[in-house]
Amino acid sequence: MKRSDIAMIVLIASVGILVAFFVTKSIFGEGTTESVNVQTIDPISSTIEEPSPTIFNENAINPTWSISLGSESTQTTTPPTGQ
Repeated sequence: MKRSDIAMIVLIASVGILVAFFVTKSIFGEGTTESVNVQTIDPISSTIEEPSPTIFNENAINPTWSISLGSESTQTTTPPTGQ
């Protein structure tokens, strides 16, 4: 390639970049600077709170334990499928 060919490619690329810049700016416009309110969250702490005793109590029914009804006992490990 000759030196004039390289100079022509650089010139065409520069003009193309300038045209693309102005076309993009005319399509999308200028960026606006507006203030935005962003919700923040509380930091995570390493302390563990006790669960509610009304939900997690010692006398709650556990469906995975054996249940005795009269003289029969059943073992439930999965919930019924609803069929």
